[in-house]
Amino acid sequence: MFLETSYEALYPQNLVSGSHLDLGKRKRQSPQSSTRESAFVHAIASAGVAFAVTRSCAEGSATICGCDTRHKGSPGEGWKWGGCSEDVEFGSMVSREFADARENRPDARSAMNRHNNEAGRTSIIELMHLKCKCHGLSGSCEVKTCWWSQPDFRVIGDYLKDKYDSASEMVVEKHRESRGWVETLRPKYNFFKAPTEKDLVYYENSPNFCEPNPETGSFGTRDRICNVTSHGIDGCDLLCCGRGHNTRTEKRKEKCHCIFHWCCYVRCQECIRVYDVHTCK
Repeated sequence: MFLETSYEALYPQNLVSGSHLDLGKRKRQSPQSSTRESAFVHAIASAGVAFAVTRSCAEGSATICGCDTRHKGSPGEGWKWGGCSEDVEFGSMVSREFADARENRPDARSAMNRHNNEAGRTSIIELMHLKCKCHGLSGSCEVKTCWWSQPDFRVIGDYLKDKYDSASEMVVEKHRESRGWVETLRPKYNFFKAPTEKDLVYYENSPNFCEPNPETGSFGTRDRICNVTSHGIDGCDLLCCGRGHNTRTEKRKEKCHCIFHWCCYVRCQECIRVYDVHTCK
């Protein structure tokens, strides 16, 4: 999702892969701020809790929940209901109680976090789909049984990445209520459509991820691999923030000239191929 953007500089590959992880010595920008990056983190974390609980219920590994029997409706032509429909409403309820538990303060950040948490959970509901299995002689699919299923979590992540790209900038307003001063959010620009429960919101500008910044935990984009032929966010022009890039050749061992032998194995040769690797200055 963010592997081809400057924001990924906050999460270098050796940290993501788990080779070392020392969060105590580094400040992290995203969860503690009110930027669009923080909005994404809250949304995908909330979605992750809902997804995991929903999947556990459907697999039978949780004793307090099970399959969804409420949202079936009439079957379509050539198929009938079967299997175990995933109960995303139960998963969302657990996620709501877990992720929103600390977001009960009357301030703008709590309002933002609650909204983005809900947007993350809503993404799963938006992406639920019918999954079917064929039955019949020799796979003839005479009858299909279908059930409601969550998508792969990667699909949810990509969906929320699109919401990150189109996140709505907000401003903070203060109101006096019976319990005291309360902060709420409203759209910064009235000529844009107001965000819905599906959209991400933020009210602080993102830091500059191009250069290293110990305050935010950003490693910058120096030495990041870029795509010299791309005009998108993974391209050297954008990813390197106008600093240019270096090019080196790299030799890699790869399997090649593979032949299938009866029966039943594949034998390959080993080839050395040369690649150009481009990295940001």
